[in-house]
Parts: sequence; structure tokens; C-alpha cells
Amino acid sequence: MRLAASLLLLAIATPLMAEPKQLNLYNWADYVAPQALARFQAETGIRVKYDTFDSTEVLESKLLTGGSGYDLVFPASGGLARAIQAGALQPVGELKHAGNLDAELLAKLASLDPGNRFGVPYTWGTVGLGLNRQALEQRLPGVALDSLDLLFRPEYASKLKDCGIAVLDSPQEVIAIALNYLGKDPYSNAAEDLEAARALLAGLQPNLRYVGSARHIDDLANGSLCLALTYTGDAGMAAARAAEAGQPFEVVYRIPREGTLIWFDTMAIPADAPNPEAARAFIDFMLQPEAIAELSNALFFANANAAATPLLDEAVSGDPDIYPPAAVRERLFPEQVQGPREQRQRTRLWTAFRSQY
Repeated sequence: MRLAASLLLLAIATPLMAEPKQLNLYNWADYVAPQALARFQAETGIRVKYDTFDSTEVLESKLLTGGSGYDLVFPASGGLARAIQAGALQPVGELKHAGNLDAELLAKLASLDPGNRFGVPYTWGTVGLGLNRQALEQRLPGVALDSLDLLFRPEYASKLKDCGIAVLDSPQEVIAIALNYLGKDPYSNAAEDLEAARALLAGLQPNLRYVGSARHIDDLANGSLCLALTYTGDAGMAAARAAEAGQPFEVVYRIPREGTLIWFDTMAIPADAPNPEAARAFIDFMLQPEAIAELSNALFFANANAAATPLLDEAVSGDPDIYPPAAVRERLFPEQVQGPREQRQRTRLWTAFRSQY
């Protein structure tokens, strides 16, 4: 009888003991190195369910609606700030490897997340110029390749129209960059400043092929474009694809000398995460230098982990347009969340600009 009871207890307990813990992760596709995921699962016993989104809007919608079922999400810095304001995130708490993070980058992110309580910086980069070096040097010999003049001076942009110019479909980012180029506060809401930005973008319109996202990566790589206002990593992927295909040109990325926007992708825990401790375990795991260095080496995105720098390929860590020197970093401005009225102003400006594409 005692043996039967023991067997019954064992039969009841075994499924509970054998049930693995699970981390429900929501991220861009291929934004964690596969070998890092495998090591995390092996070391912790926590199974990872990896779901993907294809736009920041989709992620923000799930976060702000609530009940997403995810334990860990990867919002951009602007989305992080909006989620904090909405009470959609919980504090990350203490992390064993937090000391590996770059203090200067944490300070920039703190403009959106005071005290760095809710978001842990994952990767970072800039919005700048992805370009076909040979095509530009042929059409604009002697002209600096690290200037937004290439876009915004019609005498330059008109000479690049035939080889193709594209701009990110991101109103908040592009308008901020345009204002900064004009010597104004990137987040000014003064009517005369926004009018100046509108006029600047209108001057670009006749020479622009399209406004879009992601498409320009392949178009730069195959030679369908010669200039794109884009993200660091997108230009890096285009450069790698062009090289792999043996193209007779080189795709390069340049941070504009006039200054530009610095962006962050972050790790954050939804307020209603079913397994927040699994999320914290994964964040701490990714703060180990080896895990994040693999991602940077594969995707050409800088990471915010100072301890990972010695593990980076020289092609990544030695590239001043991926890891810019201090003088360049001083000219980078972080994203700033604006109120609904200010966002509507910029959205209207942008809608008028992109309506032709």
C-alpha cells in the first residue's frame, strides 16, 4: 500500500518536475545569435520561445494593449519611453553583469528612461548615410561623403538622382535630423523651424526615388541605389551582401559630420510578464561579453557592453562609423518623446512630404 502510494505521488510529481521553464521572447528576426540561445537554454534549463515582429508599431501595440503573454521584449528607445509612460513595463531590478554597460551610453538612454530602471541597452547606432562609394565619387568628385549636403543640397542630390536616393520612412527621426542639419533644436516645435524643415525636405523631393524601410538594404547591395539615409546596421548588412556577391563597388556607411540621431534597442520586461525571472536571467546572460559580441560581429551593430569590445572583430570595433570616437559621439543626440500634439504636427509634415512616393 505504501509502495502504491509512493508510486502515485511520483506519477503526480514527475510531470510538474519535468516541465521546463519557458521564456517568451518577442524580438526582431535573427536578433540574437543562435549559439547564444543554445547556450542560455543549456546553462539555465529555460526553454526559449522566440516570436518575431516586423515593425516597431506592432511591438508597441502589443505592449500598450497589455496581455501580450511575453516575458521579454526589445523596444527601440522611443517605444521604451512610451511604454514607461503607459505603465506597460516593470523595473528590471538588480543584474549581476550590469557593470559591463557603457556609462556614457546609459546616460544618453536615461533621457528617456530616468535612472535606467526599465530598459537595458542592447545595441545602438546612428542614422546616417549608406552609399555606393564608386557611384558617388564618379558623380561628385572631391565632395565629402560624410555630410548631409549629399541629400539636402539640390546641386549634389540632382547629380545622384540617376543612381537612386532613398530615405527612411521614419518621420520623427528624419525631421529631427533635418532640423539639426539646419542648426536648430532637433525637437523644436516652433512653427518657423518646422516650416524650414518642410522646405528642406521639399527640396529633396524631385531627386528622391522612394521613402521606405528595409528595402534599401538589398537595393544598396545590388546597385539599384547609390545613397540612403539609413541605420548603421542596415548599411553594414548591405555592404556585406555586396561583398559576398562580388559587386564591382563598395557600400560604406558614414556618420554625418553635422551630427545625427543615436538610437538604442533595449531589453525590457512587460508589466504583466508571466515569467519575469526568466526574463531577468536572459538579460543578465546577454550582458556577458561573449553573447552580445557574437551579435555585433554578425550584424555590424554596436553594442552597449564595454566589456565586449575586446571580443569584437576588428572590422566592427575598428570602424569609426560603427564605434565613433569621442568627438563624434558628442554630436549625437538621443531620441526625445514628444506629446501627441507635437507628434501630429510632424506626422502631417511627413505625410505631405512622402505622399508622392
